[in-house]
Amino acid sequence: MAEKQVSSLPAKLINGGVAGLVGVTCVFPIDLAKTRLQNQQGVQVYEGMLDCLSKTVRSEGYFGCYRGAAVNLTLVTPEKAIKLAANDVFRQKLSRDGHLPLWGEVLAGCGAGTCQVVVTTPMEMLKIQLQDAGRLAAQRPVPTPAQAAAPGAAPTLVAPPPARPSPPPRASAMGITAELLKTKGLAGLYRGAGATLMRDVPFSMIYFPLFANLNALGREKLGDVQARAPFWQSFMAGCGAGSVAAVAVTPLDVIKTRLQTLQKGAGEDTYKGIVDCTQRIMMREGPSAFLKGATCRALVIAPLFGIAQGVYFLGVGETLLDLLG
Repeated sequence: MAEKQVSSLPAKLINGGVAGLVGVTCVFPIDLAKTRLQNQQGVQVYEGMLDCLSKTVRSEGYFGCYRGAAVNLTLVTPEKAIKLAANDVFRQKLSRDGHLPLWGEVLAGCGAGTCQVVVTTPMEMLKIQLQDAGRLAAQRPVPTPAQAAAPGAAPTLVAPPPARPSPPPRASAMGITAELLKTKGLAGLYRGAGATLMRDVPFSMIYFPLFANLNALGREKLGDVQARAPFWQSFMAGCGAGSVAAVAVTPLDVIKTRLQTLQKGAGEDTYKGIVDCTQRIMMREGPSAFLKGATCRALVIAPLFGIAQGVYFLGVGETLLDLLG
């Protein structure tokens, strides 16, 4: 079967948006575990991904695993749409006679990663605050019955009931946004933009060329047109390329996450910038800290991009535009 004609830009945007919504919904709990594991510095609240998820469900309920999901689901549509569509547009512009050399594939990925940062930075900035709130709450000491007893109260032989700390006010994306705009201006929402760019550009430079080559394996050419990859191949190519790129840029993701986390736990470092963050992590936690959350990140990105590419290559946008037309 020959490859479809080049899709229109609106179809690319629809495909990218739908793919992002489906993918994020499926993998968000693992992404939450990744953020909490990467932010651990001194007190080890969680021992790993499964421990993090089980403790989150016990203390915050099942929907606690989806804290920050609303922000992601709202902004992932433009983010994924920009990323996937920009890569396709750059590939078309850099192609010559239907052929795109490896340097062109890398450059197209670089352009896609650069374009998406406009949406990715504020999205991740807000998402990280909401995701990490449960970890910070778990670090707060629970007062003992003796500490909770009012001073000067008459002694009693009846043991007081276990004290429960009053939960802190639940953060919201709108509240965080309003506070950042009030105190820091628009720049507050773009804190960590440099680190986000450092992570997303190399990711896209690795992911898109690798995906394109995996997706083309075993496909014959009919003249200048290459046979269309089946759904399973696009899905597996997205998973494989996504996992490789995700693990490769995990150190940069750790730095970005630390810089964008506004609230710190007891004894946790704050950072002045990318260089300061890198040096402090190296000195206080060692090189292994740069791979915190690597497994979670691979488990998030692999299915996320597998689903994204599967939906993208199914042509949902083209079908929808045909129905509306």
